[in-house]
Amino acid sequence: MIKWAVEQGITVFVISWVNPDAKLATKSFEDYMKGGVFAALDAAEKITGEKQAHICGYCVGGTMTAVSLAYLAATNQDRIASATFLATQVDFTHAGDLKVFVDEDQLESLERRMKQVGFLDSTKMAMAFNMLRSNDLVWPYIVNNYMRGKAPFPFDLLFWNSDSTRLPAANHSFYLRNCYLENKLSAGQMIVDNVQLDLGKVKVPVYNLATREDHIAPPKSVFLGSSFFGGPVRFVLGGSGHIAGVVNPPAKKKYSFWTGGPADGEIEKWIDNAVEQKGRGGPTGSPG
Repeated sequence: MIKWAVEQGITVFVISWVNPDAKLATKSFEDYMKGGVFAALDAAEKITGEKQAHICGYCVGGTMTAVSLAYLAATNQDRIASATFLATQVDFTHAGDLKVFVDEDQLESLERRMKQVGFLDSTKMAMAFNMLRSNDLVWPYIVNNYMRGKAPFPFDLLFWNSDSTRLPAANHSFYLRNCYLENKLSAGQMIVDNVQLDLGKVKVPVYNLATREDHIAPPKSVFLGSSFFGGPVRFVLGGSGHIAGVVNPPAKKKYSFWTGGPADGEIEKWIDNAVEQKGRGGPTGSPG
């Protein structure tokens, strides 16, 4: 995807997040925003001389992007020209099956375990995601590998899926409580660095991509999230799921995507009236 963007003449900067250990246990959402997003904007400005950037966030990185945009808006900082969200939730009303793992008792248990080591072990998060699609990501390997002794099928996305990272205890606890449990971001109740965040103050143009079979950021959830931004939003629905629906290059002509009117009302009605663009990939195949 980065290769495609560079080929279009876009100057691309990417944040490489560290894989945290116990020393980073107290790193918060605020730390990630300031030491990650804002530090990257500073670096890009220093290198290019440009005071504004077009920003793109994927999944929880998109949620972090939305938090950063709301913070910039609240503090009257004009650093972003437009924002692209890929499979991102900012409202968690329809967050899907992951909410099964998030209630007060489970969070307290998780926080106790994270306190002992300082981070959420990557295998715990990977298992949670795999359980959401157990028929695809768990049971075939038990049957074929363990019971039948066959080698795993070669599948590039599974290699990507196994390259998981840890999360600092403070960061992950804040995210689960403020987003999945209490849904504070879209309600205008989230506070970061003593600043109350309001997505309605975010006026920059937004391109918001969901994918039809996404089990992590369900399209209904992403669609609803579009309504909380205060500026123009273009909602696009891609084929496939959370990874393949985003990163497949247009040259493959593998998946369709759907475009339509404003992301208002119910997503089912929006889909009924949307126009299918066949065989042009995901967001990189669209004129967004």
